[in-house]
Amino acid sequence: MSIDLAKMKAKRDALENRGNGKSAFWRPEDGEQVIRLLPTADGDPFKEYWFHYNLGKNPGFLSPKKNFGEDDPLNDFVRQLYNEGSDESIKMAKSLSARQRFFSPVLVRGEEGMGVRLWGYGKTAYKELLNLVLNPEYGDITDVNEGTDLLINYGKPAGAQFPQTAITPRRKPSPLAATEDEIAAMLDSIPGFKETFEPARKTASEIQAMLDEFLLGEEDAEEYSTESTKYKSSTPDNAVDKAFEELLAS
Repeated sequence: MSIDLAKMKAKRDALENRGNGKSAFWRPEDGEQVIRLLPTADGDPFKEYWFHYNLGKNPGFLSPKKNFGEDDPLNDFVRQLYNEGSDESIKMAKSLSARQRFFSPVLVRGEEGMGVRLWGYGKTAYKELLNLVLNPEYGDITDVNEGTDLLINYGKPAGAQFPQTAITPRRKPSPLAATEDEIAAMLDSIPGFKETFEPARKTASEIQAMLDEFLLGEEDAEEYSTESTKYKSSTPDNAVDKAFEELLAS
């Protein structure tokens, strides 16, 4: 069996893109762009992840509890803040609570040279995409031969606090690319989810250290293992616990 040159070219392009600092992620710009969602080997192109943000200067990182069922000191601390019940503690709890994001592999029309990237979006866009997939008039919008391109209109309407994403499917189906070799190369170049998000995964001890530094400052955190003992664990109040779970699910 001969080497698949199209796949080899896709692998080379992916390496060159990473070497040039090009991100594996795509974020829509203000205005209109056309994208195509790609199918994944497991049949689920919509991947769900939970992230913690706002912990000092640390970038967002995956919640061990929400994603992997592992110990998560920050998740525990958030519960303790809610149980304390003061305005200040609840405000901090909301800021530190894990937030849900979804990711899908996409090809941006007009930017094919950038390769397949991962688009991160929120629950509203996720619901729109699910409704399209479940709509018999469109069917499998990721099908490489008879799928549908999507028009993305992104921006912050007048008076809105946050940007919004409107998704409109094209009227006619179309192939992902012109040839079968090009299609195969694109499918082969989809970034691996596990590998892509591995840098955002933290151990419980790493998160505890970040939490201590956030609460105490860098110098004091080295001498005091956990300031979160200020909010010592206690049996959670059922009402507060329920409200916390509902917040994460919203």
